[in-house]
Amino acid sequence: MTAPQPDPSAGPSRPDGAGREKEPRGAEEPSPVAGLAAGYAAKAGLHRTHDGRVDVLRSAGGVQGIAESILPGLVFLVSFTISRELTVSLIAALAAAAAFTVVRLIQRRPLTQALAGVVGVGISAWLANTTGKAEDFYLPGFFTNAAYILAMVVSILVKWPIAGLLFGFIRNEGLDWRKDRARLKAYRLGTWIIVAVLALRLIVQVPLYLMGPEGLAALATTRLLMGAPLYILGVWIAWLVTRPAPADDLTGEEPAAKA
Repeated sequence: MTAPQPDPSAGPSRPDGAGREKEPRGAEEPSPVAGLAAGYAAKAGLHRTHDGRVDVLRSAGGVQGIAESILPGLVFLVSFTISRELTVSLIAALAAAAAFTVVRLIQRRPLTQALAGVVGVGISAWLANTTGKAEDFYLPGFFTNAAYILAMVVSILVKWPIAGLLFGFIRNEGLDWRKDRARLKAYRLGTWIIVAVLALRLIVQVPLYLMGPEGLAALATTRLLMGAPLYILGVWIAWLVTRPAPADDLTGEEPAAKA
Protein backbone atom coordinates (compact mmCIF):
# COMPACT_ATOMS: atom_id res chain seq x y z
CA MET A 1 0.00 0.00 0.00
CA THR A 2 1.54 3.24 -1.11
CA ALA A 3 0.35 6.81 -0.82
CA PRO A 4 -0.39 8.84 -3.99
CA GLN A 5 2.44 11.14 -4.98
CA PRO A 6 1.73 14.88 -4.79
CA ASP A 7 0.90 16.65 -8.05
CA PRO A 8 4.02 18.69 -8.94
CA SER A 9 1.86 21.21 -10.80
CA ALA A 10 -0.18 22.01 -7.72
CA GLY A 11 2.64 23.60 -5.69
CA PRO A 12 2.80 23.74 -1.88
CA SER A 13 -0.27 25.04 -0.09
CA ARG A 14 -1.76 25.08 3.36
CA PRO A 15 -5.34 25.07 4.60
CA ASP A 16 -6.84 28.49 5.28
CA GLY A 17 -9.29 27.15 7.87
CA ALA A 18 -12.32 27.40 5.60
CA GLY A 19 -12.03 24.11 3.74
CA ARG A 20 -9.99 25.70 0.92
CA GLU A 21 -6.33 25.51 0.09
CA LYS A 22 -4.37 28.74 0.08
CA GLU A 23 -1.06 28.94 -1.74
CA PRO A 24 1.78 30.64 0.18
CA ARG A 25 3.67 33.45 -1.49
CA GLY A 26 6.71 32.55 -3.53
CA ALA A 27 6.08 28.78 -3.54
CA GLU A 28 5.48 27.33 -6.98
CA GLU A 29 7.22 23.97 -7.05
CA PRO A 30 7.69 21.31 -4.40
CA SER A 31 11.13 21.34 -2.79
CA PRO A 32 13.38 18.28 -2.37
CA VAL A 33 12.49 18.16 1.33
CA ALA A 34 8.83 17.96 0.38
CA GLY A 35 9.68 14.96 -1.75
CA LEU A 36 11.45 13.39 1.23
CA ALA A 37 8.37 13.89 3.41
CA ALA A 38 6.17 12.47 0.67
CA GLY A 39 8.34 9.36 0.50
CA TYR A 40 8.20 8.89 4.27
CA ALA A 41 4.42 9.23 4.30
CA ALA A 42 4.13 6.82 1.39
CA LYS A 43 6.11 4.17 3.28
CA ALA A 44 3.91 4.77 6.33
CA GLY A 45 0.82 4.11 4.22
CA LEU A 46 -0.65 7.56 4.76
CA HIS A 47 -3.02 8.84 2.07
CA ARG A 48 -4.72 12.11 1.32
CA THR A 49 -7.93 13.08 -0.41
CA HIS A 50 -8.11 15.11 -3.62
CA ASP A 51 -8.68 18.30 -1.58
CA GLY A 52 -5.58 17.87 0.59
CA ARG A 53 -7.07 16.28 3.69
CA VAL A 54 -5.98 13.10 5.42
CA ASP A 55 -7.90 10.06 4.19
CA VAL A 56 -8.05 8.25 7.52
CA LEU A 57 -10.03 5.24 6.29
CA ARG A 58 -7.72 4.64 3.36
CA SER A 59 -4.66 5.18 5.55
CA ALA A 60 -5.95 2.38 7.77
CA GLY A 61 -6.03 0.15 4.70
CA GLY A 62 -9.59 0.78 3.63
CA VAL A 63 -12.44 -1.60 4.44
CA GLN A 64 -10.45 -4.58 3.18
CA GLY A 65 -7.34 -3.59 5.11
CA ILE A 66 -9.31 -3.18 8.33
CA ALA A 67 -10.90 -6.58 7.75
CA GLU A 68 -7.44 -8.09 7.22
CA SER A 69 -6.31 -6.74 10.60
CA ILE A 70 -9.45 -7.77 12.49
CA LEU A 71 -10.71 -11.06 11.03
CA PRO A 72 -7.82 -13.44 11.95
CA GLY A 73 -8.04 -12.45 15.61
CA LEU A 74 -11.82 -12.70 15.53
CA VAL A 75 -11.67 -16.15 13.93
CA PHE A 76 -9.20 -17.27 16.61
CA LEU A 77 -11.43 -16.00 19.42
CA VAL A 78 -14.63 -17.58 18.06
CA SER A 79 -12.93 -20.88 17.22
CA PHE A 80 -11.21 -21.19 20.60
CA THR A 81 -14.36 -20.17 22.49
CA ILE A 82 -16.37 -22.89 20.75
CA SER A 83 -13.84 -25.71 20.47
CA ARG A 84 -11.32 -24.93 23.27
CA GLU A 85 -8.79 -26.49 20.88
CA LEU A 86 -5.74 -24.26 20.60
CA THR A 87 -4.21 -25.93 17.53
CA VAL A 88 -7.47 -25.86 15.58
CA SER A 89 -8.04 -22.20 16.47
CA LEU A 90 -4.51 -21.21 15.43
CA ILE A 91 -4.89 -22.98 12.09
CA ALA A 92 -8.20 -21.23 11.53
CA ALA A 93 -6.63 -17.83 12.22
CA LEU A 94 -3.75 -18.56 9.85
CA ALA A 95 -6.18 -19.70 7.18
CA ALA A 96 -8.15 -16.46 7.52
CA ALA A 97 -4.97 -14.39 7.14
CA ALA A 98 -3.83 -16.47 4.14
CA ALA A 99 -7.24 -16.07 2.49
CA PHE A 100 -6.71 -12.32 2.20
CA THR A 101 -3.43 -12.92 0.38
CA VAL A 102 -5.29 -15.08 -2.14
CA VAL A 103 -7.94 -12.38 -2.52
CA ARG A 104 -5.27 -9.76 -3.24
CA LEU A 105 -3.65 -12.06 -5.78
CA ILE A 106 -6.98 -12.39 -7.56
CA GLN A 107 -7.50 -8.64 -7.39
CA ARG A 108 -3.92 -8.06 -8.56
CA ARG A 109 -3.40 -5.66 -5.68
CA PRO A 110 -0.17 -5.13 -3.66
CA LEU A 111 0.44 -7.99 -1.25
CA THR A 112 2.49 -6.08 1.33
CA GLN A 113 -0.25 -5.60 3.92
CA ALA A 114 -1.72 -9.08 3.50
CA LEU A 115 1.70 -10.77 3.71
CA ALA A 116 2.59 -8.71 6.76
CA GLY A 117 -0.64 -9.90 8.31
CA VAL A 118 0.18 -13.54 7.56
CA VAL A 119 3.65 -13.16 9.07
CA GLY A 120 2.23 -11.45 12.16
CA VAL A 121 -0.43 -14.09 12.68
CA GLY A 122 2.16 -16.79 12.02
CA ILE A 123 4.47 -15.46 14.74
CA SER A 124 1.56 -15.16 17.17
CA ALA A 125 0.38 -18.70 16.35
CA TRP A 126 3.89 -20.13 16.73
CA LEU A 127 4.32 -18.49 20.14
CA ALA A 128 0.93 -19.63 21.43
CA ASN A 129 1.50 -23.15 20.13
CA THR A 130 4.97 -23.26 21.72
CA THR A 131 3.83 -22.14 25.16
CA GLY A 132 0.45 -23.84 24.98
CA LYS A 133 -1.20 -20.64 26.23
CA ALA A 134 -3.96 -19.18 24.09
CA GLU A 135 -3.39 -15.69 25.50
CA ASP A 136 0.14 -15.71 24.06
CA PHE A 137 -1.45 -15.33 20.62
CA TYR A 138 -1.73 -11.63 21.52
CA LEU A 139 1.68 -11.21 23.15
CA PRO A 140 3.71 -10.11 20.06
CA GLY A 141 1.31 -7.21 19.60
CA PHE A 142 2.42 -5.74 22.90
CA PHE A 143 6.05 -5.60 21.80
CA THR A 144 5.09 -4.08 18.44
CA ASN A 145 2.97 -1.49 20.21
CA ALA A 146 5.79 -0.66 22.63
CA ALA A 147 8.24 -0.27 19.74
CA TYR A 148 5.94 2.27 18.08
CA ILE A 149 5.66 4.19 21.33
CA LEU A 150 9.44 4.28 21.73
CA ALA A 151 9.98 5.45 18.15
CA MET A 152 7.43 8.23 18.48
CA VAL A 153 8.74 9.45 21.84
CA VAL A 154 12.27 9.56 20.41
CA SER A 155 10.98 11.51 17.38
CA ILE A 156 9.46 14.07 19.75
CA LEU A 157 12.64 14.40 21.80
CA VAL A 158 14.82 14.98 18.72
CA LYS A 159 12.27 17.47 17.32
CA TRP A 160 11.31 15.35 14.33
CA PRO A 161 7.79 14.35 15.51
CA ILE A 162 6.22 11.59 13.44
CA ALA A 163 2.95 13.51 13.08
CA GLY A 164 4.85 16.33 11.37
CA LEU A 165 6.56 14.00 8.92
CA LEU A 166 3.26 12.40 7.98
CA PHE A 167 0.83 15.31 8.09
CA GLY A 168 3.39 17.70 6.62
CA PHE A 169 3.21 15.67 3.41
CA ILE A 170 -0.59 15.72 3.40
CA ARG A 171 -0.61 19.50 3.85
CA ASN A 172 2.16 20.11 1.32
CA GLU A 173 4.32 21.65 4.04
CA GLY A 174 7.27 19.40 3.27
CA LEU A 175 9.65 19.86 6.19
CA ASP A 176 9.22 23.63 6.41
CA TRP A 177 7.07 23.23 9.50
CA ARG A 178 10.27 22.54 11.48
CA LYS A 179 11.28 26.20 11.02
CA ASP A 180 8.06 27.41 12.67
CA ARG A 181 8.06 27.03 16.45
CA ALA A 182 4.24 26.97 16.64
CA ARG A 183 3.94 24.30 13.94
CA LEU A 184 6.66 22.19 15.57
CA LYS A 185 4.86 22.44 18.90
CA ALA A 186 1.56 21.44 17.27
CA TYR A 187 3.08 18.39 15.61
CA ARG A 188 4.76 17.33 18.84
CA LEU A 189 1.35 17.50 20.54
CA GLY A 190 -0.20 15.51 17.68
CA THR A 191 2.46 12.84 18.09
CA TRP A 192 1.83 12.71 21.85
CA ILE A 193 -1.84 12.06 21.10
CA ILE A 194 -0.95 9.03 18.99
CA VAL A 195 1.45 7.88 21.73
CA ALA A 196 -1.41 8.17 24.23
CA VAL A 197 -3.60 5.96 22.03
CA LEU A 198 -0.89 3.30 21.83
CA ALA A 199 -0.19 3.53 25.55
CA LEU A 200 -3.89 3.15 26.31
CA ARG A 201 -3.86 -0.19 24.50
CA LEU A 202 -1.13 -1.48 26.81
CA ILE A 203 -2.73 -0.06 29.95
CA VAL A 204 -6.00 -1.85 29.19
CA GLN A 205 -4.77 -5.07 27.59
CA VAL A 206 -1.67 -6.08 29.57
CA PRO A 207 -3.61 -6.63 32.83
CA LEU A 208 -6.11 -8.77 30.88
CA TYR A 209 -3.23 -10.81 29.46
CA LEU A 210 -1.79 -11.33 32.94
CA MET A 211 -5.14 -12.78 34.05
CA GLY A 212 -4.44 -15.81 31.86
CA PRO A 213 -7.34 -17.86 30.43
CA GLU A 214 -9.86 -15.93 32.54
CA GLY A 215 -9.04 -12.70 30.73
CA LEU A 216 -8.73 -14.16 27.23
CA ALA A 217 -12.19 -13.22 25.97
CA ALA A 218 -11.89 -9.66 27.27
CA LEU A 219 -8.35 -9.38 25.88
CA ALA A 220 -9.43 -10.55 22.43
CA THR A 221 -12.43 -8.21 22.43
CA THR A 222 -10.44 -5.15 23.49
CA ARG A 223 -7.75 -6.00 20.94
CA LEU A 224 -10.40 -5.81 18.20
CA LEU A 225 -12.00 -2.61 19.49
CA MET A 226 -8.71 -0.88 20.22
CA GLY A 227 -7.13 -1.85 16.91
CA ALA A 228 -8.16 -0.09 13.71
CA PRO A 229 -11.14 1.82 15.23
CA LEU A 230 -9.00 3.43 17.95
CA TYR A 231 -6.19 4.10 15.47
CA ILE A 232 -8.58 5.93 13.15
CA LEU A 233 -9.91 8.02 16.03
CA GLY A 234 -6.40 8.87 17.25
CA VAL A 235 -5.16 9.94 13.81
CA TRP A 236 -8.27 12.04 13.25
CA ILE A 237 -7.87 13.86 16.58
CA ALA A 238 -4.15 14.41 15.92
CA TRP A 239 -5.02 15.82 12.49
CA LEU A 240 -7.51 18.29 13.98
CA VAL A 241 -5.13 19.38 16.74
CA THR A 242 -2.30 20.06 14.28
CA ARG A 243 -4.31 22.15 11.82
CA PRO A 244 -2.53 25.38 10.82
CA ALA A 245 -4.08 28.59 12.08
CA PRO A 246 -6.51 30.21 9.61
CA ALA A 247 -4.98 32.86 7.37
CA ASP A 248 -6.97 35.60 9.14
CA ASP A 249 -5.44 34.60 12.47
CA LEU A 250 -1.93 34.69 10.99
CA THR A 251 -2.39 38.22 9.64
CA GLY A 252 -4.20 39.55 12.68
CA GLU A 253 -7.30 40.42 10.64
CA GLU A 254 -10.77 39.91 12.01
CA PRO A 255 -12.49 36.94 10.36
CA ALA A 256 -15.45 37.82 8.20
CA ALA A 257 -18.83 37.19 9.76
CA LYS A 258 -20.54 34.08 8.50
CA ALA A 259 -23.88 34.43 6.84
